[in-house]
Amino acid sequence: MSHVITAPCQGEKFGECVEVCPVDCILEGDDQYYIDPDICIDCGACVAVCPVDAIFHEEDMLPEDEKYLEKAREFFANNG
Repeated sequence: MSHVITAPCQGEKFGECVEVCPVDCILEGDDQYYIDPDICIDCGACVAVCPVDAIFHEEDMLPEDEKYLEKAREFFANNG
């Protein structure tokens, strides 16, 4: 399981999540930050510092936010 960065992050570039991630699985994309679902250890450190409340556990996402997990997979497939 993984955490996923969703719509509120689009256009935001605060980056606190990157700084606290113990496994460096968060990278900046063109429009938002992305969490690598294959590396995330599900610690939740990023959730606590996100200033726009954009990070959710994969199991807690709303159906309309599931596309952000796929966006993250595509991002890391192309930028890994």
